[in-house]
Amino acid sequence: MPTSLVTGGAGFIGAHVTNHLIKLGHKVIVLDDLSGGFEDYVNEKAIFIKGSVTDENLVAQLFIDYKFDYVYHLAAYAAEGLSHFIRRFNYNNNLIGSINLINESIKHKVERFVFTSSIAVYGALTPPMREDMHPQPEDPYGVAKYAVELDLKTAHEMFGLNYTIFRPHNVYGEYQNIGDKYRNVIGIFMNQLMQGKSLSVFGDGKQTRAFSYIDDVAPYIANCVNIPASCNEIFNIGADQEYTVLELAQTIQQSMGINQPILHLDPRNEVVHAHADHTKAKKVFGIQFFTSLENGVVKMANWAKKAGARESSKFENIEITEKLPPFWVGN
Repeated sequence: MPTSLVTGGAGFIGAHVTNHLIKLGHKVIVLDDLSGGFEDYVNEKAIFIKGSVTDENLVAQLFIDYKFDYVYHLAAYAAEGLSHFIRRFNYNNNLIGSINLINESIKHKVERFVFTSSIAVYGALTPPMREDMHPQPEDPYGVAKYAVELDLKTAHEMFGLNYTIFRPHNVYGEYQNIGDKYRNVIGIFMNQLMQGKSLSVFGDGKQTRAFSYIDDVAPYIANCVNIPASCNEIFNIGADQEYTVLELAQTIQQSMGINQPILHLDPRNEVVHAHADHTKAKKVFGIQFFTSLENGVVKMANWAKKAGARESSKFENIEITEKLPPFWVGN
C-alpha cells in the first residue's frame, strides 16, 4: 500500500484528491492548517494532522514518521487578485512552504512530487494557453506558482526528484469554501444568492474563463503516479469551453432558482481572458469529455443549498492597502 501525503487535504481540491487516492488503495496523511478548509471534508479513512507547510520542523517530522512514497502538494492560498496586497503572506505560504516539502522529498527519496500549479503562471498570454508557452505571470500568486515549478525542475535535474505538475483553472464543485469572498467566483455568487445579496462583478463582466468541474480534475491528479508518461511533465487540466462572468452569473441564478441584480464594481487588475489548451492531458490521461458548466453548476448548487450560506470572513493581514478594491475592505 503506497503512503501519500496530501497537503491542503481539508480544502476543496485536496479533499477530492484524498478521496480518489483512498479509492486507489493509498494510505493518506492529510496536512492542513484549516485556514481555508474544513476538517469535516477529510475522508474518515485518512489520517488528519492540523498544521502548516510553513512549519519546517513539523514537515520534516512527518516525512520521518510516515516515509511517504508520494507527495501531493495542494496547500495554497489561491487568491490571485488579493495576492498583490498580501505579498509576504503569499510567498511564505505558496513558495517557502512548497520548498519545505521539496527539501524533505529530496532527502527521503520520494517517488513522485505532484504539484498543483495554476494557469495564473501564463499571465495575459493569448489564449488558449499551452504548456510550451513561456509563462509570464502577472500577479504574485502566479509568480509563486511558477517559482515552485522551476524549483521542481532543478530538484529533478540535481537530485532526481520526479514530479508531475498540473495547471488547473477555475475549478468548482462540492466542498468549495463559498464563504471566501476573495476567490472562487462560483462559490461567491452562490453564497451571495443564498444571502439575498446582489452578485458582485468586477468591471463589465465580459472577462472570460473556462470553469472546470472538480470531477474533471481531481481523479487525474490522484492517478497520475500510475501513468509513466506523466512523469516530469506539466499539464493544463480543466474544461475547454470559456464563458463570460455575466454568462456564468445567469447560469448560477438558473441553477439556484434565485434571481438577484448584478452589482458592477470598479474593474480590478486581472487577466481579462484566460482559458487553456488540454491536448496534452487528453492524450496522456485518455480524457474524452468534460462536464458541461450547466450540469456541474447544478451539482454544486444542490450541495450548496444543503450546506447553506457562509458568512464571508475578512482577510486580516492585508500588507498593502493602496489600490485595494473597496469591496474587499469591509466584512
